[in-house]
Amino acid sequence: MMENKVFLSFTFYSTILILKMYTVAIITGQVRLRKKAFANPEDALRNGGLQFFREDPDVERCRRAHRNDMENIFPFLFLGAIYSLLDPSPAVARIHFLIFCVGRITHTIAYLLQLRAPTRSVAYSVAQLPCFSMALQILLATTPYW
Repeated sequence: MMENKVFLSFTFYSTILILKMYTVAIITGQVRLRKKAFANPEDALRNGGLQFFREDPDVERCRRAHRNDMENIFPFLFLGAIYSLLDPSPAVARIHFLIFCVGRITHTIAYLLQLRAPTRSVAYSVAQLPCFSMALQILLATTPYW
């Protein structure tokens, strides 16, 4: 696999996306601490009392951004891995992975910084294009075997 240039490119962009997800998780935790809004009573007790066992709109925004990442990046990881095995053009594959990665990073920035609409939805839509392309190519390659 280490000779497969497409898979190496996929691995690079996937790792960037996983690190981005870790960053959002860390940001969520920091916002929780700053806003004193804890999801569990034991955490609230440790940080000032049960009155801090509550929801906060800023924490919820971070959680939604993270959930959206999981809903989109996990399928990309599957599609990209299978797509890499189809022996696509390395340049075309790299474009697929780059577009998805940039779209997801832009989506997260727009979500967390509450950028003006339609920034977030455009970033989401752009990132979906390479996923649909990879899914279609996977289906076309595997249809003879169904």
